[in-house]
Order: sequence, then C-alpha cells, then structure tokens
Amino acid sequence: MKKNEYVQFLTEEMMKYMHRTKQEKHDRKIQRTSKGSSSYWFGIIPFAFKMMKRRWQRHS
Repeated sequence: MKKNEYVQFLTEEMMKYMHRTKQEKHDRKIQRTSKGSSSYWFGIIPFAFKMMKRRWQRHS
C-alpha cells in the first residue's frame, strides 16, 4: 500500500467514525466488551484461572 493510499484509507475511516451517532458508537463499544476481552486477547489462560478460582471457592 502506498503512502497516499494509506492516508486516504485513514481519512475515510476517521470520517466514517465521526459521522456515526452517539448511540451507534455506544452500541459498538458494548459489542466489543461483551466478547470477553481477557480471553479474546490472552487465550485460555484467564479462563483457566477463573475455573481454578471457582473450584477453590467451592472446596473451601
């Protein structure tokens, strides 16, 4: 991708974002956070820690 194409792409994306309504931005933010961001970014390790924590709480 050439420099001009990249600048054009960034400008278009910024304009799309700026023309969204406040509600659209809010809905998109909720969709991102509902994915379970810790497991999305770090794989199964956070999930394993949650499972171990639950198991320890049940046996205590």
